[in-house]
Amino acid sequence: MHRLVNSQDLPLLSSELRADFFRYQQILALDPYKTYGVASHNLLGKLASCRALEIDWNGVAYRLVYRVYESPAPKRVLILSFGEHDPAYLNAQARR
Repeated sequence: MHRLVNSQDLPLLSSELRADFFRYQQILALDPYKTYGVASHNLLGKLASCRALEIDWNGVAYRLVYRVYESPAPKRVLILSFGEHDPAYLNAQARR
């Protein structure tokens, strides 16, 4: 996880989303591509090597942006940002 996720992103989230963060980490650890029922997609443009979980909470679109490193083994997932849709993407671009 990028060091700024804990200090900048998580404090801005509701307590419910902060509580769900651990579940999202577990999902990504199991399979960052299948994401077990949480919608996800590949990103384009400046974040072309990244993916995002699509999290809709209380009528607001949130994104958890991450990058999967297949090599060197073992596979690793780096969470770049977690926040409302547009700020999450902007933060991820700055943290790449």
